[in-house]
Amino acid sequence: MPDSSSSDNPLLRITRNIPFDEIQAEHVEPAIEVLLSEARAALAQISEQEAKPSFENTLLALEAATEKLEIVSTLVGHLESVATSPALREAYNKVDPLISEFYSSIPLNEGLWKALKDFEKTSGAANLSGAKKRFFQKTMDEFRRHGAELDSAGKERLSAINVELSRVTTLFGQHVLDATNAFELLIEDESRLAGLPDDAREAARQSAASKDKPGWRFTLQAPSFIPAMTYLEDRSIREQIYRAQSTLASVGEFDNRELVAQILSLRGEKATLLGFENFADLVLHERMARTGKDAQRFCSELKDKAIVGFMRENLELEEFYRKHLNKDDADAAPLEAWDLAYWAEKQRQSEHDFDEEQLRPYFPLPTVIQGMFELVQRLYGIRLEEVKGQPGWDEGVLLYQIIDGDEASTNLGSFYVDLFPRENKRGGAWMNAFITGGPKENSFEPHVGLICGNLTPPVGERPALLCHRDVETLFHEFGHLLHHLLSRSEIRSQAGTNVVWDFVELPSQIMENWCWNRESLDLVSAHFESGEKIPDDLFERMIGARNFRSAYAMMRQLGFSMVDLALHMDYEPGRDGSVSEFALALTREFSAVPLPDDYSMITSFGHLFGSSVGYGAGYYSYKWAEVLDADAFTRFEKEGVFNRSVGESFRREILERGDSEDALVLFRNFMGRDPNPDAILIRSGLLKIELGEESE
Repeated sequence: MPDSSSSDNPLLRITRNIPFDEIQAEHVEPAIEVLLSEARAALAQISEQEAKPSFENTLLALEAATEKLEIVSTLVGHLESVATSPALREAYNKVDPLISEFYSSIPLNEGLWKALKDFEKTSGAANLSGAKKRFFQKTMDEFRRHGAELDSAGKERLSAINVELSRVTTLFGQHVLDATNAFELLIEDESRLAGLPDDAREAARQSAASKDKPGWRFTLQAPSFIPAMTYLEDRSIREQIYRAQSTLASVGEFDNRELVAQILSLRGEKATLLGFENFADLVLHERMARTGKDAQRFCSELKDKAIVGFMRENLELEEFYRKHLNKDDADAAPLEAWDLAYWAEKQRQSEHDFDEEQLRPYFPLPTVIQGMFELVQRLYGIRLEEVKGQPGWDEGVLLYQIIDGDEASTNLGSFYVDLFPRENKRGGAWMNAFITGGPKENSFEPHVGLICGNLTPPVGERPALLCHRDVETLFHEFGHLLHHLLSRSEIRSQAGTNVVWDFVELPSQIMENWCWNRESLDLVSAHFESGEKIPDDLFERMIGARNFRSAYAMMRQLGFSMVDLALHMDYEPGRDGSVSEFALALTREFSAVPLPDDYSMITSFGHLFGSSVGYGAGYYSYKWAEVLDADAFTRFEKEGVFNRSVGESFRREILERGDSEDALVLFRNFMGRDPNPDAILIRSGLLKIELGEESE
């Protein structure tokens, strides 16, 4: 077997200083072959060992067996997402099924299952406590839920399903990227850009110039799409861009409709094979919601509480629209889907005298990052420093290290930052972990992570200026990153973000709260020219507009969640037609305006279908965790948003603990009680509306 430590392949000598400048597509297949071979040998050693099974030689050995493979496969998948090329995509598509097949085979390995069952009978297993006991119990449960007790035919079929799921979900994501890149809209008449902010207009001009084309270029990437839909007065342009986005990957060469149907079918078959009624019950078995019906009930209860406000908001927008046009009902064209963001923004500006673009000059990216670092230093006693001279996967990638503020000045880890869109990079914003370290014997092995985004880039000599939503996105992903980098778990699979999915968004979403607080905003804002802070009147107008159409925002998220659950619990192709038609019928219940008949958001919904599991049957977790974060932040509000004692409590009870304890117990440890489900309604202003109505 090849020795990975002496290989010239950079993927086989990964350290915490990752050699991104050396990694090439041709390194992928040889590296994965070596690491798969090493991992199989390590698993065989566990199965065949003659020594009495113990926690160390069974459970910890099982975890260590796949560590190198996990790091490299994550790294390769990451590069395919942020620096893809035809060669890298080809290599990734070759190894991804092999990796999936290997991981799928682990719970089906009879020797490993026997070793775990043998350990289960020992006094060592009976005497486990705390995190070790939880790790063992969850490992046994995971093996069972992944087919350990199936017969040979069942195991063979399950393995085939997992490999095929890996293939088709990867293809789904590639289709979305390719379809996104295939669209462009060139406008050569500048008069048609009326209403578009100067920043967005200049970005569109630079986008066209980068392609050696005249005029202004619009794409479906968020920094281009959102301003166009929000501000362009030309309705026909908005309609063209909206229709391209709402039908993305649903027609032509990159049509994902059949792939979505395949994914749902494979997931359903997998659930049935493993003894679950549906895929939602399978994936929620170990999460806070427990079952698909419980998740549906949670969403339905929130919908019931938001529906009155939602209907009121829709009526108010319709009335504003008709009044603005100065036409009666018979003459005014109805609001369409491509009008919604535009007219909602007009209404917000009118009612609150607030235009989010007014904030953009106050959020230059360097200031936001520096202020965000200062904020977490105050809360958690850490400091963050840029690391120079280390290569990234693109020249715009930055590297930072995070140092604990104790006397030992422990290096907790490092993280890469990649925030601007490129055509070889997928859309959206996300965090990931390259390497999970933690306390080992008498030392601390640093973690390595990353955050990526697609924010509005710098224009000319001017720094990148963020809108407030961009700032929230950055804080959100940084919250995930802190969950990883501040982890103190001694068991790798319990560290950081390796928690149940309806809890994983708590550390990220709670960070967004500081984006609405005057004290913390003063840390992260300064006019890019004058250095002045956000004026008081502008801040007050921003706060006044915070809950503008909050019921709409909640219903939109609940719509995604309910469609997700219905697809994974109720959808039957023979009865319900195509997945797009089924999803459209449900989505219409949550839409403020009529949706076009060809609307097919589901075919580009990467959260649900871009990986074998991902957020499939779990999109509700955003709202679930929002209840937790809204409630948890009330403690900071009461005791001080920079209160070090509260920050250290959150770090100690939530961020450091990972999955070493049940999520509800961790929440109770921090708050001293169970979550208050009304917290999200109070923060959104919806509970006050309902109480106000009852009191009238």
